[in-house]
Amino acid sequence: MSDTQMSFGRSGVVTPQMERVAEREELPPETIRDEVARGRMVIPANPAHTTLDPMAIGLKARVKINANIGSSPTTSGVQEEVEKLAISVSWGADTVMDLSTGKRIEQTREAIIAASSVPIGTVPIYEAVESVKKPEDLTTEILLDTIRRQAEQGVDYMTIHAGLLLEHLPLCQHRVTGIVSRGGGLLARWMVEHRAENPLYEAFDEILEICRAHDVTISLGDGLRPGSIADASDAAQFAELDTLGELTERAWARDVQVMVEGPGHVPLDQLEENVKRQQRICHEAPFYTLGPLVTDIAPGYDHITSAIGAAVVGWHGTSMLCYVTPKEHLGLPEAEDVKQGLIAYRIAAHAADLARGNRGAAAWDRKLSEARFAFDWNEQFRLALDPDTAREMHDATLADDYFKSAEFCSMCGPKFCPMHNFRDVDWDEVRRVVAERRSGRAGKISA
Repeated sequence: MSDTQMSFGRSGVVTPQMERVAEREELPPETIRDEVARGRMVIPANPAHTTLDPMAIGLKARVKINANIGSSPTTSGVQEEVEKLAISVSWGADTVMDLSTGKRIEQTREAIIAASSVPIGTVPIYEAVESVKKPEDLTTEILLDTIRRQAEQGVDYMTIHAGLLLEHLPLCQHRVTGIVSRGGGLLARWMVEHRAENPLYEAFDEILEICRAHDVTISLGDGLRPGSIADASDAAQFAELDTLGELTERAWARDVQVMVEGPGHVPLDQLEENVKRQQRICHEAPFYTLGPLVTDIAPGYDHITSAIGAAVVGWHGTSMLCYVTPKEHLGLPEAEDVKQGLIAYRIAAHAADLARGNRGAAAWDRKLSEARFAFDWNEQFRLALDPDTAREMHDATLADDYFKSAEFCSMCGPKFCPMHNFRDVDWDEVRRVVAERRSGRAGKISA
């Protein structure tokens, strides 16, 4: 039986991967070891992924961001997806999921893994279903063989929709948007056709054996996540979550690392309870959410509607946020969509880190604020999430090069700039006048 990061941690061993994570998170290596051993942190690091720079997902780590890429049967190819990978990493993706469908899935994944320094995730059922004429033709053997080949290839984590059970399907009957998970929809169709239980649930012990042998982290998929605000926090969603809690314990019993996927579409007032419920039922296994989107009314802007929810769930304990691009619900993201999605989610993750008391996040904000007050425009741009856009916006309305380094911007100009005026105050004089007024003697403040 092969060792995993979890088995090493439970044996008291600090692995090189844990050392690297400790360096990146600015935490003691022993803390990383103990959190991995406990199951509250995962290090997705398949030994076959030789270009990987190890990272961690968990309550004591920074909030992480995943970017989804992948070809479709009608759009994109291997080179385009490798380029999307590079763009994703350059804009701050901590992990990337290859959700390719079509006929070149294996070649696309091979190229992405070889080029990636971040963990690569997949949804094996997508490739499995491409090998049969229709979803109903899937077999347990095909699913297990697909999982095994992807593990051997170097995939670091896999979404396995093993928590969606046959008995859960009637709970979806009156939903507004039914089942919106691709994996969940395929399995529901298979179960209805065969009048049989979810094959991924039935074969979960065999899946654990494969994942342990290659130290593949399991991302327990939420096949019944709500796809609309009207369906949020319903019986179907929570019935599946209960099963995911059971599967989490079964994985930990085999020293297999686990994180748990979550919704979806959830209104603001239900976000905190969704996180708390997952943490309770799944024993604080890392929570990995898509969004959540807090309203359904903004196609084309769902990177914003979801980033609002992502910041809130990150604050309350979600460990990784799956980005949403402006193309969500509309089409396959292109390069600019990937950038916009990642910028929105880096803002959300950083806001969550601030709320959770991360000292590095607070220091970053303070440095930028100090540069802003000093009118050090170049330092502001250097510290910005998107330096080029910040510089372009600043320079666009200041025609003369002289003004581009001035101690004001085009919003207020030199006369009305409050920070500039604030800096001209004689604070010794202010304190003298305040003291005089308190003692009953009026005074006058001079600049």
